[in-house]
Amino acid sequence: MTFPSPPPAARAGLDSLAALDADLAGIERAAGPLPWRRRPAGFPGLLQAIMGQQISNQAAGAIWRRLAALPGALEPAGLLALTEDDLRAAGLSRPKISHARSLAEAFADGRLDTARLDGLDDEAAIAAICAVRGLGPWTAEVYLLFALQRMDVFPAGDLALAAAAAHLKGLAERPGPRALRALAAGWRPWRSLAARLLWHHWRHVTGRPAMDDLPAA
Repeated sequence: MTFPSPPPAARAGLDSLAALDADLAGIERAAGPLPWRRRPAGFPGLLQAIMGQQISNQAAGAIWRRLAALPGALEPAGLLALTEDDLRAAGLSRPKISHARSLAEAFADGRLDTARLDGLDDEAAIAAICAVRGLGPWTAEVYLLFALQRMDVFPAGDLALAAAAAHLKGLAERPGPRALRALAAGWRPWRSLAARLLWHHWRHVTGRPAMDDLPAA
């Protein structure tokens, strides 16, 4: 899969990060240009984030593509019309089915709205998403980063980011969320771009694909 280059504002941010942190500056030299991944806003983007909760990219990518192939699955009413057997056949666990339905209900009854989320600041948007059962900070932050293209969001609970930071910085162990968040504070106001670079670095050193790179299984 081919991804576009970062837009000009992001490229300027990446240049600023390179001036702040020599380790981040070396990632594109070693791993190649940063691919600019983005996801759809609204229900589909949040649904895709749910599929990535607490499982590998390989598993999440396969489940997402099977789910997306089901008629109506990427719309709240269509998702709610699918049976549990339909969703389990696509590979969703019972918790993911529950979380996906909670998300669909929140869009259907107006608790979540695509345009309203886009108009909120980062903190308020994260709070609105986390108010839905089954959607926590990681899901909200990944959505803001990839669907809303926010530039200063950092999913400090992401295990791959912790592993990438430990490898890049030569740390003795993976930092926990609090330590990782403290490290990322030095990358403001471009923490989203730092996260993208760290994921890019981790894919390069491990050979593991991103969720968006994988075909359905």
